[in-house]
Amino acid sequence: MEAGVKNVLLDGFKNRRISTRGTEINLKVAGKGPALLLLHGYPQTHVIWHKIAPELAKTHTVVVPDLRGYGDSGKPVSDSTHAAYSKRAMAADQVEVMDTLGFNNFSVVGHDRGGRVAHRMVRDYPDRIDKITVLDIAPTATMYAKTDMKFATAYYHWFLLIQPFDLPERMIGADPGFYLSKKIGAWGRTDGAISDEAFSEYLRCFSDPDTIHATCEDYRASATIDLEHDAVDRGRKIDNPLLVLWGQDGFVGKTYDVLDTWREVASNVSGHPVPGGHYVPEEAPQETLNALKAFL
Repeated sequence: MEAGVKNVLLDGFKNRRISTRGTEINLKVAGKGPALLLLHGYPQTHVIWHKIAPELAKTHTVVVPDLRGYGDSGKPVSDSTHAAYSKRAMAADQVEVMDTLGFNNFSVVGHDRGGRVAHRMVRDYPDRIDKITVLDIAPTATMYAKTDMKFATAYYHWFLLIQPFDLPERMIGADPGFYLSKKIGAWGRTDGAISDEAFSEYLRCFSDPDTIHATCEDYRASATIDLEHDAVDRGRKIDNPLLVLWGQDGFVGKTYDVLDTWREVASNVSGHPVPGGHYVPEEAPQETLNALKAFL
């Protein structure tokens, strides 16, 4: 089924909309070869991959979806458990998408929230994932456990968005353009990396009150049910090959020993910094592309 919204940033990719057991996922797909799933983060959409997805599609079948709650994907109703926006539910969506597209095995790359979804996916579906890459994150439980003033200041949204409905929804919804501009501006380190066309697409989607609410639920889940799921897996390491990239000028790289944090949860870890800040696929597209090609 064709998605109702198209943008020119991924021209040549086919628009699809796939129903899962929990919602509908908006996505684009192109290329031939081994399957590669690219998952975006907050507060963006699949458009974050527009600088590197076309090149990856020369050697892989590239699938670029919007996570549930984001972009033009469905925004299912949540409840006090926030289970509808658990990383387990969000990962299950994407596995069902890959099933529908006919891929039993695939590699996954996740930036920001997409990296957390990918982390849960490889926990829940280890036999389905060939290789996993996470961009500019440390494990969720690690970051919460090491919270200090520096972290709370830089990642204030982790503590704003988890407040009870509808405090953050009202505050962000009062001026979503201002919030989005400030948030992206604070995390990026490379002038002009996020194009006007990409920002316009992010703003179009983030201006929807349902998106604002769903993304708050994403963070509420991370502070509750996701930590419960992580606790069950404590001590069980991921065996799948894991590549970690991070912005050399960003908060994560300057705050954590990134590789060590991932070696605490995975046994086969490699990686390195790339130029710029948090928005790795847009700030350092060539370096990111080179690393992914070598790893995949």
